[in-house]
Amino acid sequence: MNTGADLAVIRDRKPLVHQITNYVVMNETANATLALGALPVMAHALQEVEEMASAASALVLNIGTLSDDWVEAMLVAGRAANRTGAPIVLDPVGAGATTYRTETARRLLGELDVAVVRGNSAEIATLAGQDAEIRGVEAVGSGGGPELAREAANALGCVAAVTGPVDHVSDGRRNHAVANGHELLATVTGTGCMATAITGCFLAVRPDDPLEAATEALVAFGVAGEDAAKKAKGPGSFHVALYDALYGLDPAKLDSRAKVG
Repeated sequence: MNTGADLAVIRDRKPLVHQITNYVVMNETANATLALGALPVMAHALQEVEEMASAASALVLNIGTLSDDWVEAMLVAGRAANRTGAPIVLDPVGAGATTYRTETARRLLGELDVAVVRGNSAEIATLAGQDAEIRGVEAVGSGGGPELAREAANALGCVAAVTGPVDHVSDGRRNHAVANGHELLATVTGTGCMATAITGCFLAVRPDDPLEAATEALVAFGVAGEDAAKKAKGPGSFHVALYDALYGLDPAKLDSRAKVG
């Protein structure tokens, strides 16, 4: 793992990460991206997404808020990113909760070359054609473990990052388990979307190895969650402390505290 070295590259190069994400978590993902050291740009207007995606180092597609115009903008941006070689990470928020979300996520995966799909166990299982229970955008029941990540990667043709108490990342052949993190991450809206945005940051500097990039991103976010929890009194103070913790990450800290199996 080169987590520390790649964090240093992110902060040195400040890659531009184009994100098409929902209004609710737009501020959170932008702040997380900035705190880590990359440069976020939020754009979903059809008039500019092709140009913006063409200039980006990575593209993040988040289906948390959907309309036909947003879906079309994602496809236009995705095609532009594919042409320039910028890696795409997809967050299939709520896939399995409604037909529209499920079909949209599958359409994006079918029409675009996606490097990483990052979601909870129910979202990933749904897209992989497996039984899953989801309530709103939250998975119900235990996670799928390494088997789900591996099977989803093979079914979807991209790296699958399944987040939960232990995160599992697979490209269908290799598998990584990331045990960094804290239970308070599950008490704040948008932390899953932050994890996806940070995955985009690491993909921007590791486009050649999306498995390693996705794993490194979850290590970085998990370590930040651990540090934030030490100062928090509850979800509210944890939310604020999380940005500070992301800002305070350094290469040596990540390399010494990574829990990857």
